[in-house]
Amino acid sequence: MNDKQRLRLEARTRRVTLARALPDFARYVAARFSEHFDDLGFAPDAVVAGYWTCREEADPRALMEVLARKGHPLVLPRIVRRMAPLEFRRWIEGDPLRPNTFGIPEPLANAQIVTPSILLVPMLAFDPAGYRLGYGGGYYDRTLAALRAEHKVIAVGIAYAGQEIPDVAHRDYDQPLDAIVTEKGYRRFHRV
Repeated sequence: MNDKQRLRLEARTRRVTLARALPDFARYVAARFSEHFDDLGFAPDAVVAGYWTCREEADPRALMEVLARKGHPLVLPRIVRRMAPLEFRRWIEGDPLRPNTFGIPEPLANAQIVTPSILLVPMLAFDPAGYRLGYGGGYYDRTLAALRAEHKVIAVGIAYAGQEIPDVAHRDYDQPLDAIVTEKGYRRFHRV
């Protein structure tokens, strides 16, 4: 087992403990992020990419509900193929979802493709510089690189405060977060 694999295993274990200890997490995050959303400077109808949780990921769905009520169209990621950026499909509460190869619900293939301006991003851990530890597939790194090459996009990590670690070893292709929201508040990194 290499260092990054060991770090992922430790981060998963820590996240399970945090998820069990914070049953009202989704409500806290929705409140904290809503307080700061206007600071991001996006149009009132900016498209927001959420995600459907798997395992004990920090749940953004209460936040997604708040943003939808404010008029922000929502999209969810869909895996196109291995080693490719994610695509985003329009999603409204109640729309059908189908599990992908990892068992994560995603929009159907016939849902409208829409490019987001704001991405809510899941993770195993994050560090003070805004780098995140994902599952190792590189989907969000490839997606953020492709989107940032085309237009301004803000990546906001959704995590438990206890998922912060001193350093996430990163490489040149790793895409940093612009901000993080936890049950303890909202933090912008120097890029926003």
